[in-house]
Amino acid sequence: MELDELTYEIRGCIYDVYKTLGPGLLESVYEEAMMYELDKRDLFYENQVNFPVVYKGKELKKNLILDLVVEDSVVLELKSVEELKKVHFKQLYTYLKLTDTRVGFLVNFNVDDILAKGSINRIVYNY
Repeated sequence: MELDELTYEIRGCIYDVYKTLGPGLLESVYEEAMMYELDKRDLFYENQVNFPVVYKGKELKKNLILDLVVEDSVVLELKSVEELKKVHFKQLYTYLKLTDTRVGFLVNFNVDDILAKGSINRIVYNY
């Protein structure tokens, strides 16, 4: 599946989860619902992925923990917060950099309208 087609499918999952559950739940609930939707679309994913951090050739004791990685190509960072902050965007961008992944989504489910600007953010890491 091409990356554009994959991200289209992921957006569909996000819309379905929001349409069914609405805002105000814990991130873990949205994560589980996203896994259900990804399964329905036969998309391979991993959740709560431990990814080692290497600093100047030394593997650190603490790992990154990624919410979801879809088809080994797209990192999903799910939030349920009053508003997304700059640090959330920086966090995902750093995740993409450290995992050598090109595309990620930062999604805030705690909004009045998931289609509103700033609720679903597609982040591209330029190598």
